Amino acid sequence: MDSSSPKVITCKAAVVWKEGEMIKIEEIQVDPPKSNEVRIKMLFASLCHTDILASNGYPYPLFPRVLGHEGVGMIESVGENVTNLKEGDIVMPLYLGECKECPNCKSGKSNLCHKYHLTFSGLMLDDTPRMSIHGGQVLYHSFSCSTWSEYTVINANYVTKVDPQKIPLQHASLLCCGFTTGYGATWREVHVEKGSTVAVLGLGAVGLGAIEGARSQGASKIIGVDINESKRGKGELFGMTDFINPKESKTSVSEMIKDVDEGLGVDYVFECTGIPSMLNEAIEASKLAKNIYIYFVDKTDKQTYTKTY
Repeated sequence: MDSSSPKVITCKAAVVWKEGEMIKIEEIQVDPPKSNEVRIKMLFASLCHTDILASNGYPYPLFPRVLGHEGVGMIESVGENVTNLKEGDIVMPLYLGECKECPNCKSGKSNLCHKYHLTFSGLMLDDTPRMSIHGGQVLYHSFSCSTWSEYTVINANYVTKVDPQKIPLQHASLLCCGFTTGYGATWREVHVEKGSTVAVLGLGAVGLGAIEGARSQGASKIIGVDINESKRGKGELFGMTDFINPKESKTSVSEMIKDVDEGLGVDYVFECTGIPSMLNEAIEASKLAKNIYIYFVDKTDKQTYTKTY
């Protein structure tokens, strides 16, 4: 290796050592990128509820582990065979890659690439880590990202470029997971029609994304539901037309939604809270077809919920 080749970097990262333990800021080592990889200097990172689940062992109890799958950063160095990215590029790390050649990538209907899929091993695609601590102890990655580190290494097929002139980078961080999940649900998955009525339960990043997606598709009424009154203004900025705070009434959420929509129920409901009981409320707030069977497993409390209509 010549003197210009990337070296191991010592930096700080948020590490969880055991399932359920508090996260600790530790000094770690990050290796240079290998073939088809880039090393990124993280500029901003954000928090998703999945990171909390990961600290408790989701989807597998891999520890010690560097968390984080939302963020934006600048490429510090590139490995061999990387042709579409260079040092200095601003990018978002992604937990789903894209080969642009498999049937799913070519379909335009799914981003679930057959080659660069969601990874759960805590390692790079060659089954080795790029992060270590205490002189060589393996640090597992969070999916393919580990954005809660000052530097991280990721396969080049799991990043996308960001134009810093078009979006503030701290906002771009939210586009890696939460906001785009909600936006994609209304835009690409459900295809909300112009003039439709929509309800969104939970106005976090996912819910706000769903509201924006419904607005962009031309929904005539978008009802936001949240127990946090401060979400009213945020929802209105993204296109919400009506706001419901369930704490203000003893009526069920579904009935409150129907009251806003002339008692009929809305065309589409997006459940963005992750609370099992809200799934039934979402269904009951919609214009139901009969004989719908719902099967839902909540990964937090390990319970299974079912309901037949």
